[in-house]
Amino acid sequence: MRRNGLFANAFIIAFALFMVAPIAIVVGVAFTPTGHLEFPPSGISLRWFRAILDNPDFIEAAITSLQIGVLSATLAMFLAVPAALAITRGHFPGREALLAFLMSPLMVPTVVLGIAFLRFLTMVGLTGSFMGLVLCHVIIVLPYGLRLVLASLTGLDRSVEKAAIALGASNWTVFHRIVLPSIIPGIVGGWVLAFITSFDEVTVTVFIVNPSTTTLPVRLFNHIAQTTDPLVASVSAVAVLFTVGVMIVVDRLYGLDRLLLEEGKNDS
Repeated sequence: MRRNGLFANAFIIAFALFMVAPIAIVVGVAFTPTGHLEFPPSGISLRWFRAILDNPDFIEAAITSLQIGVLSATLAMFLAVPAALAITRGHFPGREALLAFLMSPLMVPTVVLGIAFLRFLTMVGLTGSFMGLVLCHVIIVLPYGLRLVLASLTGLDRSVEKAAIALGASNWTVFHRIVLPSIIPGIVGGWVLAFITSFDEVTVTVFIVNPSTTTLPVRLFNHIAQTTDPLVASVSAVAVLFTVGVMIVVDRLYGLDRLLLEEGKNDS
């Protein structure tokens, strides 16, 4: 195996530091004992982490974000699996147009999406509602889940399916005994990516929330617009730790190497 040269290793290290440095600074600021943003902190204090408990608005917004993320990611995967099956296995006019339509939220500017969602929700009477937020997030995160499921199905060997059908297995039996277990990495990876995308979404959400359905990113955005203090850093640090925790759980239950490397092989 060919090893990376000195320049390549230096570039990789510099790139990794460039990616991690902003997160490290935010986490460091969260431990400052002062009442203003300070890095490096003059001391170590949990003052601003305790302040989160004194701000129920942030806790309520975090719960709302979790609920929306779980529901939108789950609904998106229920749509992504049959859509991916139709696109990869079906032969019908407009198949490419259907794929482009489902992936179009990635190409439309988020501000345009936000205004369009606001107008549509106003017309159907769902402005600021929890259900309206979930439906909008489903549209936003669907392309991420669909992309990974498509990758899983594209690299799937269909000889086992044909053998099962030749032996008399029904289409449903072939799906839940052969196809579904084979594409689980794509489904799990798509769900995780969709959940993280929904949990982190702010540009579109800021157009369609109201005070009772404010998500955590929107709450942080509003807080920064009014004042800047280490409370924002402490909330952000907790969000970062939560994301890391989700990835650790997924790794322990399923394995990130299996989840990601297999998708990379399918793409290639």
